Amino acid sequence: MFELLTDELRVQVLDPVADRDRTGVRYCTGGYVFQVHDEVRGPLMSGPTYPDSFNWFDGQGIPDAFALAPLHGPGPEPRALVLGVGVCDLEARRVVEPCAWDVTHDGPTLGFRTAHAFAEHACALERTVSLVGRVLTSTTTLLNAADEAVLPVVWFPHPFFPQPASDELFRSSVALGLAEDDGFEVLDEHTVRRRALPPGHVGPYAELEHAAGGPVRLEHRHDLLGAVTMTTSYAPGRFAVWGNHHTVSPEPFLEHALAPGEELTWTVTYAF
Repeated sequence: MFELLTDELRVQVLDPVADRDRTGVRYCTGGYVFQVHDEVRGPLMSGPTYPDSFNWFDGQGIPDAFALAPLHGPGPEPRALVLGVGVCDLEARRVVEPCAWDVTHDGPTLGFRTAHAFAEHACALERTVSLVGRVLTSTTTLLNAADEAVLPVVWFPHPFFPQPASDELFRSSVALGLAEDDGFEVLDEHTVRRRALPPGHVGPYAELEHAAGGPVRLEHRHDLLGAVTMTTSYAPGRFAVWGNHHTVSPEPFLEHALAPGEELTWTVTYAF
């Protein structure tokens, strides 16, 4: 694993090659933040099975994913390109051809660069993870290098915050709504609250209604820190929340169709 260090925080980031046993077909393998440690308070992030166990599908820490929009070739073959992962057999949940990352480590910043070519699609992907003080920043740049094909992009951060002791989970800078739901509820149009949490690793999932026209800021409850502030540089399309008895994850989706030659950059920051 790679590490980013300040006087107060230690951030572990997976090595796409050396830590391949911790990755799979779901999460982007370059720039995968595995854990954030406070040098006084201990580990700050969780996961669906953390701290009991670990498996690549559930993950932990602050992974992110393009896996909901795999790029298929012609015909019924189960192989598809998952951006940031490589060519995958989706039926077998197996990476067939992992993408090759060029990794750089310059002080407070880790850089990951790769390129994909599959069927009619071609693209260049760059990820950077940087730590300054108590602020962790994850930046993604995606270029559609295809001659004619539009590149559909569905990406989302999947931060696994520990379940707080109180039922209040996070407060959003934009108004939210939610139809009647067994697991979550929205109070005062901005606060997401836990209603029920069944035992075991399976937990409730909900799609939040929102009208965000720009970046979103979330103040997430954290028992060790009081709160962690998560900020996106983009207006989310879908906005989901999921949790179980270990963790809760707000997921503001970025959804875009990149034209040939178009480049897009977006950022998520976490202030601990």
